[in-house]
Amino acid sequence: MSAETANAKEKAEQFRVVVAPDSFKGSLSSVAAAEAIRMGVLRAAKGAEVTIVPMADGGEGTVDAVLAAVGGGERIALTVVGPLGDPVVAEYGMLRDGKTAVIEMAAASGLPLVKNEDRDPWKTTTYGTGQLIGDALERGAERILIGLGGSATNDGGMGMAQALGVRFIGEDGEEMTERGCGALLERIASIDAGGLNPRVAQAKVTILSDVTNPLCGPNGASAVYGPQKGATPEMVERLDGGLSRYAARIAELNGRRVADSPGAGAAGGLGAGLLAFCEAELKPGIEVVIDLADFDQAVKGADLVITGEGRTDGQTAFGKVPAGIAAEAGRAGVPVVCLSGGLGDGAADLYDHGIAALFSIANRPMTLEEAMQDAGGLLADAAENIVRLYRQGLARL
Repeated sequence: MSAETANAKEKAEQFRVVVAPDSFKGSLSSVAAAEAIRMGVLRAAKGAEVTIVPMADGGEGTVDAVLAAVGGGERIALTVVGPLGDPVVAEYGMLRDGKTAVIEMAAASGLPLVKNEDRDPWKTTTYGTGQLIGDALERGAERILIGLGGSATNDGGMGMAQALGVRFIGEDGEEMTERGCGALLERIASIDAGGLNPRVAQAKVTILSDVTNPLCGPNGASAVYGPQKGATPEMVERLDGGLSRYAARIAELNGRRVADSPGAGAAGGLGAGLLAFCEAELKPGIEVVIDLADFDQAVKGADLVITGEGRTDGQTAFGKVPAGIAAEAGRAGVPVVCLSGGLGDGAADLYDHGIAALFSIANRPMTLEEAMQDAGGLLADAAENIVRLYRQGLARL
């Protein structure tokens, strides 16, 4: 073996990459995306050390990412009430300590569970999410991490609260026995939390979300997110009024003024319900997952970090995975490259948030369906090209 060849081999073996993507919604979990990127890296640098750290910010893939971050745990499947009242099987995770549960509200109350033609935030409920929380509490959970991305609902967490024992009283003085939904909010006269599951008070609930919208108003849950869930302009106005009435009844009950709390509007107001009835704490989801994964340790001594997500645009800078990864890697002085299914308006803003380079994985004109079907292969190819280019630059230093 020549000295030149030996030197090249040594450099390859010393080359270290951390792979930390979000999921590619509807296509790849964060775990699958990380594995695809790893394959591409190793095609370009066979002896490289590749550390996989799947990520999430509270949306799709949060359970996968958290379980991967802590080295595994138990997946628990439960039949619960779906967003339109039909039974659905939803999974959540229980960490190995047996005392920490991680829940994605979308698993029980998410938009993917509703056909496009059936989207209707006037009717959808978070009751099933409350059932997941209740089950975790019954199994001994003392800490619950709950991701609020991807909701089909706009009920303020009314359904969730009912599942945990809260009673809502109508103007006729009788309990509203229908499952909580957007249509019922404007009819709430008072709230009785006397039957709230006592285990709720003993647990620490943390909301994982990158959404800071208030509950009501032009930046609230109904106005901003209602239309994508099927709300008409008239429905948005009534839903917003209902959430305002709901917030007033909560304030009368326990003095918690959730209407203007940052993040109260997350998941159609589920943030408000969790703040009101579970005394939850809201944190940026990416920060929690980064902490659980000990990402600061994983990135030490790395040459390069590759992150990614399904679509990168101006909103990515506000608490989404690539921005969070860039901030943490920046503290360690490690460059970050972001691979995305598509780059939208404002993506270049990420350059001011620590991202060294942005790439779309689409390598030719293709439909969204084609890109999603071959996302793994496209990710691997893009990662290979990036590493080949990066190592050529290193070789010239």
